[in-house]
Amino acid sequence: MLLTGFEPFGTDSENPSGDAVRLLASTWQGPEQLVTAVLPVTFDGAGARLRELIAEHSPDLIIATGLAGNRAALSFERVAVNLRDARIADNAGEQPIDTPVVPAAASALFATLPVKAMTAAVADAGVPAELSLSAGTFVCNDVMFQAIDAAGHARAGFIHLPWADGQKPAPAPTLPLAEIARGIEVAIRAALATTDDLTVVGGTIS
Repeated sequence: MLLTGFEPFGTDSENPSGDAVRLLASTWQGPEQLVTAVLPVTFDGAGARLRELIAEHSPDLIIATGLAGNRAALSFERVAVNLRDARIADNAGEQPIDTPVVPAAASALFATLPVKAMTAAVADAGVPAELSLSAGTFVCNDVMFQAIDAAGHARAGFIHLPWADGQKPAPAPTLPLAEIARGIEVAIRAALATTDDLTVVGGTIS
């Protein structure tokens, strides 16, 4: 299995996705092998590094994570769009506008993880969890699209995370870092245990 997070972005000194991935790597009990990595917050670097990791390790399961600072729950993304439309520059100073993630690829790709089952398992474990229909158009969406595009036989998807406690002052929503890491572990184990996703309502009206 491959699990990734991100380095700090911009002037931030921390990123809960990278921190949670490191924490889970130190506590993972297996028996499955877990490969972890912290990706750069750059359009050119993140997807390229992810593809290198997929080629090197041939994982059966790929879960990328990233920060969504306005969210209070672990958000399981259902779809990635083939679009780079950056409201702000990445850590390399690049700000692509209206360009594809992968030229000539599909307009959008759906997560191949059982996201409804994962969301339900995490919520049942007492960690806030939700389904999301938008991964944005910044580097997180970019990595999700490239993970699914490069996955081959593997199942792949993306989880957006809130800030961890102590990383941002109120009113930013936060969760304890240990709870974020626990939620990711529950999600991983749910994905491993689930072949067919739940058939439950997960859509929205608007």
